[in-house]
Amino acid sequence: MSSAFWLGLDIGGANIKASHPSGVSRTMPFELWKHPEDLPRSLASLLKGLPEAHGLAVTMTAELCDCYATKEEGVNDVLNAVEQVARHREVWIWGIDGRFHKPAVIREEPRRAAAANWLALAILAARLAPRGPAILIDIGSTTTDLIPIQDGRPIPRGRTDTQRLQTGELVYAGVRRTPVATLATELRHRGVPTGLTSETFATTADLYLALGETEEDPSDLGTADGRPLTLEATRDRLARMIGADRSEFSLDDARELAREADHALMDRLVTVAKRCCFGQIGRPRTAIVAGQGEFLARRLALRLLASDGQIISLREAWGETASAAGCAYAVMRLAIESLSDPPRTSDPPTR
Repeated sequence: MSSAFWLGLDIGGANIKASHPSGVSRTMPFELWKHPEDLPRSLASLLKGLPEAHGLAVTMTAELCDCYATKEEGVNDVLNAVEQVARHREVWIWGIDGRFHKPAVIREEPRRAAAANWLALAILAARLAPRGPAILIDIGSTTTDLIPIQDGRPIPRGRTDTQRLQTGELVYAGVRRTPVATLATELRHRGVPTGLTSETFATTADLYLALGETEEDPSDLGTADGRPLTLEATRDRLARMIGADRSEFSLDDARELAREADHALMDRLVTVAKRCCFGQIGRPRTAIVAGQGEFLARRLALRLLASDGQIISLREAWGETASAAGCAYAVMRLAIESLSDPPRTSDPPTR
């Protein structure tokens, strides 16, 4: 079939992403929980100007937003928005069973589509490690996925978010939106253990800017206090984490506190990764690193792999634009492989 048939859509609570077989991918920040009624308009804006496609392959995590009373309500709201912008396009929805389904099927069983995007990414990325035990480490702005792989196939123990949080295959910590107060109860400041304020004064976006892992972006106002993502504003936000302000908290203090918080996050990720993977596959030989926090995923991989282990960058394997919209790209590729042209069966087999 024509590889241009399917456009992949990944609809999250903080970002929506699209990927086209031509190599064009887009990511749009969209805080859905604040304005769920704007989802159709935002999807239309994301799709505007993309090359034509005859079908939409959709995955989602937006249903967990607290603007929805239940996941069922969220899934159906996302479906309504997709069908509104689809117009003449065919629509298929990716499920946690590793299959595509028509919207009517998902409306009958909404939880089948809830938070399924990680599985599409894992299935496609696992092919980069066709032999032996491996782990996919995908660190995004909000969450980390730790997926054990054996001989090129993901072998997760959990499927739903709750199950995956229990197994450790999902960790609610990322490199942008995670509040610093969730990483530790105290951190060292000028060598002294210091309790943290239990407020969302600063997030991991501040940590990795202070540490030089990311760059300043004065136009980015999606910070804890709505001020720009600059070093000076980051210093202010981190100072508040220990009840201080800029008059008594230097940039060196900010970097020290950021290092301490980063160590706490890394220790947590190492512990969880060992728990979720070592019992399944033993020590992995390969780590596939991905996501906005690939720099952190690489460091985690070095803590997990043997000295002769291999690290594979999804950005290098798939390219910058495809990896940035990883789940949208994956669901697009799986749709090309799994769905006929035009689709005719209700539930095509999983890959």
